[in-house]
Amino acid sequence: MPTGRQLVVNLPSNLADLVQRKVASGEYADESDVISDSLGLLEERESGIERWLREEVVPSCLEMEANPERGISPSELRASLETARSERQKRA
Repeated sequence: MPTGRQLVVNLPSNLADLVQRKVASGEYADESDVISDSLGLLEERESGIERWLREEVVPSCLEMEANPERGISPSELRASLETARSERQKRA
């Protein structure tokens, strides 16, 4: 791993134990690698959420504002979500 800035952090015991288990398992060379990988995954997740908001949510909201007649009522939405949940449960 390239040399970087040193930070001192305090982790809750359960997370510190997790970091140590990852190193002890051989999955990571040291604690810095665990934290670095974890922060990279956090950054990817946040980027994905931002991309989803920008590319899907905002255009959908704009479409609804432009064509509100295409929308459904809250009760229709709840019924649709309940139907989808029931179907997933049946398949599981």
